[in-house]
Amino acid sequence: MARRLTQQDIARMAGVSQTTVSLVLNNRAGNGVRISPETRERVLRVIRKTGYIADPAARRLAEGRNRILGVFTYEAVFPATSADFYHPFLVGIEERAEEAGCDLLLFTSARVSGRRRIFHEDSRVRLADGCVLLGRTVDSDDLARLIADQIPFVSVGRRDDAGGPVPYVGADYPAATRALVQRAAHLGHRRLVYVGTGEGAESTADRFTGFVQATTDLGVTFSRLPPDHPDLLGAVRATGATAAFFEEQADAVSFLQAAAEGDLAIPDDLSVITLGSATRPVHTDTDFTGFRIPRREMGRKAVELLTKVLETGTTPQELLPCDLIEGSTLRRRRASGTPRQERP
Repeated sequence: MARRLTQQDIARMAGVSQTTVSLVLNNRAGNGVRISPETRERVLRVIRKTGYIADPAARRLAEGRNRILGVFTYEAVFPATSADFYHPFLVGIEERAEEAGCDLLLFTSARVSGRRRIFHEDSRVRLADGCVLLGRTVDSDDLARLIADQIPFVSVGRRDDAGGPVPYVGADYPAATRALVQRAAHLGHRRLVYVGTGEGAESTADRFTGFVQATTDLGVTFSRLPPDHPDLLGAVRATGATAAFFEEQADAVSFLQAAAEGDLAIPDDLSVITLGSATRPVHTDTDFTGFRIPRREMGRKAVELLTKVLETGTTPQELLPCDLIEGSTLRRRRASGTPRQERP
């Protein structure tokens, strides 16, 4: 078996010191040491010619890192029931990690009290330089311990403080929701209904916060209904609303089916707006008016921010804008007595 090449071998072939080879491999200069472009290129030429690959353990010792980024998921991301929702996040994470020259390690961890937790007796989260947290909800105790133990991480999704500020990249749900309310009001809708809990996870609360802010600013009245109301169609009708905002797109799909059976025309009788993509598996051909969550971009940004955490020790927090979708389920309010438009 051929002997593995070492940095000493590369140094001898390039006619330089081993220290110079190490500095070139790690793309940095030593204390007071300047490597000329010619010398750097000579070392790189030998590396390319020989196919030399630095020992990962040696590089880890030299840099204090192993170039492995962890991804911890609180829910299973590969089954068909969640693949559509998580896939764009994972694509963005993978793309940016590859560009940064890092490998990914997926932590599924163990279940504690029925759900996944980062910390348990066999926790391996410290194998990675830092970790991206992915999940609709993130355990606040886990966040608090990550902060207390000074473990580098970034959450995908805005998170409230947990014993200190949490580094995160999220979607700007309040701004997107406000823009949709403003759009509906501009089209004459002055009585709205919000279908959703409006509380719980930060992403849910943020949507409702934006909704309330916009209705208050515009002087628009609204009602709120739970998505599991036993007679949601009847309850929506009873509010007198001309536009309904659905926190979860899957609930809007079910509502449209009930509306068709109950002779409620969408959007002639009632406009329907959805606040993001479906988080539950659902099939629909309806072109909903709403907004697009920048999931792929959030995955990419999470890796960028994790790199920043590792390099600077800061706590970056960013919200990315959501693109509004001009779908077919929002229409100007129909004046009382005006006949419905003919369906195609």
